[in-house]
Amino acid sequence: MRVLTGEIVNKEGESVELAGWVDNRRDHGKIIFIDLRDRSGIVQVVFTPVDKSLYESAGRLRLEWVVKIIGKVNRRPKGMENPEIETGNLEIQAENLEILNQSETPPISVSGDGYEIGEESRMKHRYLDLRRTRLRKNLQMRAEIVKFIRDFLVKKDFIEIETPILGKSTPEGARDYLVPSRLEPGKFYALPQSPQQYKQLLMVAGLEKYFQVVRCFRDEDTRGDRQPEFTQLDLEMSFASEREIADLIEELLIGIVEKFFPEKKIWKKPFPREIYGYVMEKHKTDKPDMRSDKNNNGELAFLWVTDFSLFEYSETEKRLVSTHHPFTQPNSEDLELLEKEPRKVRARAYDIVLNGFEIGGGSIRIHDQELQKKIFDVLGLTPEIYNERFGHMLDAFKYGAPPHGGIALGLDRLLAILLDEPNIREVIAFPKTGDGRDLMIGAPAEIDKKQLDELKLKIMK
Repeated sequence: MRVLTGEIVNKEGESVELAGWVDNRRDHGKIIFIDLRDRSGIVQVVFTPVDKSLYESAGRLRLEWVVKIIGKVNRRPKGMENPEIETGNLEIQAENLEILNQSETPPISVSGDGYEIGEESRMKHRYLDLRRTRLRKNLQMRAEIVKFIRDFLVKKDFIEIETPILGKSTPEGARDYLVPSRLEPGKFYALPQSPQQYKQLLMVAGLEKYFQVVRCFRDEDTRGDRQPEFTQLDLEMSFASEREIADLIEELLIGIVEKFFPEKKIWKKPFPREIYGYVMEKHKTDKPDMRSDKNNNGELAFLWVTDFSLFEYSETEKRLVSTHHPFTQPNSEDLELLEKEPRKVRARAYDIVLNGFEIGGGSIRIHDQELQKKIFDVLGLTPEIYNERFGHMLDAFKYGAPPHGGIALGLDRLLAILLDEPNIREVIAFPKTGDGRDLMIGAPAEIDKKQLDELKLKIMK
């Protein structure tokens, strides 16, 4: 029965069966050494001329060939240990070799961290790039942290609920990705920019505590370290204040750091809270890096930024738009300003910043139908428009909607910072380029005329 390379540390003197990829090969006189790699790590395998047939087979081995090896676990000769790997005190004296599959010379090296390789080459051959130890460990850590998050929230009496991927386009914010309906030609679904409306409706439904590790989609212009699809931790709570939501998130984030990154130091606990206006005046940005040493990845400077303006003026649209989204609750002290001086109205909204990056944001939501209509009025939406786009929300608010609020954390960005990675593509299995292309499978791609005809669509050249 196969064992992993990482499991041989307790099997000295035993014969084991291993399987994996040839990570390296070295010929030292009459002895052939290979490094065998599997998901748990690497181990050195030794072939000697004592068994001529076995030795000749080993001589054929090349990088990335897939092999099965049976051999005895021996302690390495004194002075020949390798402290860089977990199995560095041991080696396998090969007794049998089976070549399961050969490999052409890979177009990119999969040893080392890979930073020196052009990103387009790495993304085109991502199935090879993911063989490197660094990326495998990143994805493993991602899975463990997501499990920790789920366990943490379930213990806090949250219920995990999946919300639809095919929804309705409500153009307030970034562009939607649209999906044409075959059964209703001329009509479209939209992929969710976030589960915002669904999670609020779950609060109306009386579920009170919801969360989801959810995929979100935004059709944005090329913007550096962004992805057209990304993952966030989304949660919502009924009858909760800003402080209760912030305390929950702080407990979660501190728990993640203490369990998985104990070597890192959190700048201040509890996390500081600063008002947006003060932050902008002092730091000239709403996501300041509060670390004493900006190059020190061992320090984690979390900061809450609060009291954003509810509205901002869009030069593109020549009108007021929501700073966050149109369901954000205004500060009760500013309600009288809604009609006269709307740009002075503060939002019950909050962002959380880490080392100069926004990693999440949320707000207390509107749960009153009349107040929601007032917000739509300020945004310049006519009753016909907002009833068509958001009538389902307004109807729901008629039936005893509780006060509620929530937050979404960007898991890709959080993980990239915690893992000391330069961008979020290093913590995503199959990322896209900044302009939304998947170089590995060649997406987006044209579709054939038959599919277009079924959807009643024509392409404008």
